[in-house]
Amino acid sequence: MFVSWELLKDFIELDISPEEAAERLTLSGTEVESMTRPEGKLKGVVVARIETLEKHPTDGHLFVAHLNSGGGRSHLCVTSARNMKQGDLVFYAGAGSVLPDGTELGMRDFAGVESAGMMLSAAELGLPDVDSPDGLLILPSDAPVGTEATTLYHIGDTLLDVSITPNRGDLLSVVGVARELKGLFPDSTLTLPYWLRPLEQEKAWTEDFGAISLPDKGCLCYRLGLATGAKMGPSPLTARVDLCHLGMRPLVNAVDVTNYVMLTLGQPLHAFDLNTLPAREITVRAAHEGEVMTTLDGKERTLTPQDMLITSGGEAIALAGVMGGQQTGINDDTHTVVVESACFSPVRVGHTSRRLGISSEAAFRFSRTVDPTLSRTALSASLTLMREWCGAEVDYRPLAAENEYPAPQPVTLTKKKLSTYLSWDNMDEATKIIEGFGIRHTSGNGDQRTFLPPTWRPDIAIEEDLIEEVGRFRGYNDAPSRLPGEPAHRADIGAPTRLAAFVRQVLIARGYVEVMTYSFLPEDFPSWLRLAKDDLRAHPLTLANPISRDQTAMRTTLVPGLLMSLKATLASGWRGPVRAFEQGRTFLRESIDSSAHVEIDRVAGLVFNGSDPRTPWKGQEEDFYSVKADVIALIEERGFRPVFVPGHEPFAHAGQTAEVRIALDGGESQRIGWLARLKPALEQEMDVSGPVCLFELDLAPLEEAKRPALHPVSSFPASLRDISLLVANDRGQDAVAADIAAVVREAAQAEGTGTNGEILESLRLFDVYEGKGIPEGFRSMAYSLSYRLPDRTLKDEEVEAIHGRVRESLSQRGYSIR
Repeated sequence: MFVSWELLKDFIELDISPEEAAERLTLSGTEVESMTRPEGKLKGVVVARIETLEKHPTDGHLFVAHLNSGGGRSHLCVTSARNMKQGDLVFYAGAGSVLPDGTELGMRDFAGVESAGMMLSAAELGLPDVDSPDGLLILPSDAPVGTEATTLYHIGDTLLDVSITPNRGDLLSVVGVARELKGLFPDSTLTLPYWLRPLEQEKAWTEDFGAISLPDKGCLCYRLGLATGAKMGPSPLTARVDLCHLGMRPLVNAVDVTNYVMLTLGQPLHAFDLNTLPAREITVRAAHEGEVMTTLDGKERTLTPQDMLITSGGEAIALAGVMGGQQTGINDDTHTVVVESACFSPVRVGHTSRRLGISSEAAFRFSRTVDPTLSRTALSASLTLMREWCGAEVDYRPLAAENEYPAPQPVTLTKKKLSTYLSWDNMDEATKIIEGFGIRHTSGNGDQRTFLPPTWRPDIAIEEDLIEEVGRFRGYNDAPSRLPGEPAHRADIGAPTRLAAFVRQVLIARGYVEVMTYSFLPEDFPSWLRLAKDDLRAHPLTLANPISRDQTAMRTTLVPGLLMSLKATLASGWRGPVRAFEQGRTFLRESIDSSAHVEIDRVAGLVFNGSDPRTPWKGQEEDFYSVKADVIALIEERGFRPVFVPGHEPFAHAGQTAEVRIALDGGESQRIGWLARLKPALEQEMDVSGPVCLFELDLAPLEEAKRPALHPVSSFPASLRDISLLVANDRGQDAVAADIAAVVREAAQAEGTGTNGEILESLRLFDVYEGKGIPEGFRSMAYSLSYRLPDRTLKDEEVEAIHGRVRESLSQRGYSIR
């Protein structure tokens, strides 16, 4: 938020520079992000009077003006402007003057007439919205001739860009910053400009007007003031300059009044044309479900009962606290103005503003809480300015209606807690500091004192808030240093954080680079990934207030973020290999039609060989199996045994997709993710030359690492047996191998061995063969089995009995033993 130093001086007498004020505000927690001087490099521009004005002797499109800039100085200036006349006052930049953008002016020949410098428009002063850009900026008749432009109409102002925290809505105004500076500089004095003096309003309304009703409790108070005989036109030049500096475009005097009061006092106002109201009454109510209204920006808005409407005769005329309606706006022919000064629930206004995407100045303030008692003062001030700027009659009693609104509650400060937090316990000095911020001391004079916050400080609610006021006045840099005490319990970062660090360590060691992408994706990402309608990943949660049009849906998988990252990397000109991974949270509905959701932590990786054909590493490119090795390393480092079975993913290559599982006790396995190569059609859509391999794993099953079981090496010899099987080719090799291993381990049990029945030490696939001697459609798979006991040598008959049971179990399973 921009704050004008010139306007600040209307509210506080402060004998310091803007730089000193900015530093003090920043150190106290109200950060001044920057300071700017809008006049830029403006120099040498003065007020001049047009003494004579003649047509150019040869060019009918030009005029020759003789100017008087005071002190007996006269100048001849050629212009093409049409909006000036003899006797007008203008800003004149003579030869040697400098414009705000640094342009230095000199002499110029216009068809035989030498022109010294130029007369300036508002745009050439760097203030294009102050006046029409098509002509000169005509100054008020009392502008002092010969005076520098930077000393007039706040043109030479200094602007402080202040960052306001959400809990300090009172600082969203010039007067709020003035009160803050008063607390930080106790020797300063708050002042009130003339237009804040109470207005005498004793007349009855000349217009017949009914009641104001507030059935919606979200409207805390609502006041209406009347201004008759108003003449629409431009606001005073100083006010227009101030509005431009503070980021608002001057429109017409009646509207400028409301914006000016809002920026200075912090109370949003709205001006209606009384004659365009559907009825002579006002009601503030909740909108009906699906109700539609057109706001001032010309857009139709569909509303819900959470939105508040200001209605007249049952017809919506404004979106309460957010934006006015189109039909009741101020026009050039408006003569009777009704000024609204109200206070609305910050929760309700904030909800409406975010849902509809309307970030108006009024909504910004209401959503951060506006002092409900300010509405009376702001209404009086706006009517005073309406009388001055519009020539209106404003001495009419305002109409008002109120609901109950929260009153400030007393807060107690104790010496003990003040000392605990600040290592300082001067209660008398602390009382002076707190009162300097407008927080009144009501009772107590010893080690415990009670204060009553003003209505504009709802952020003061507990004792710590009072201590913070003392702390930021005294400065945290001056607090004595202390060593922290020993914590009562040792801190623990938690299993998820430890796992994330472990995954990062393993994958970086294997050549991956970690990336971080947005959790938000375009809403059409499921169709791009070919996700089926019955896939939960195809039904993402959508955002009510997305940060952009392409980030409206919560991700259900990490894959799109990695693929978009790859696409951006290649578009930037990168041609080398890419190995990237991301750890993050995905968001899935509990069911397709459910609004409830679950959040799953996952890790995903992407490997691409690059697009540079000149690489010397021919034949060593990454492929499905090299990425599989990375997944195996990650899982085995956690102490689990990975199992890969054929899988299916709609965006993956049909022949290079595996379901990743981990073996559990008892011979079962649990699915934790997948490994695949991207579908070639998608690679072509991304304009990627070469395979893109991906994997995605759930992290929760790997959270608790499985510790290895250590066994002493047996000193007794192993008994080795081989077995060769004929296996049909209708299933993938990995799936068959997993099935065979499960059958063998279940069958190879021996009772009474003292080893929990485990006699099979290892099972190893050592040969796979297809071709001559093997029937078509089959393959031969040969295994080596090692039998051993830790406490004695196995007898041949024991081994033969176990091995026979293994062969029988495999035969019953349908495998042919060679």
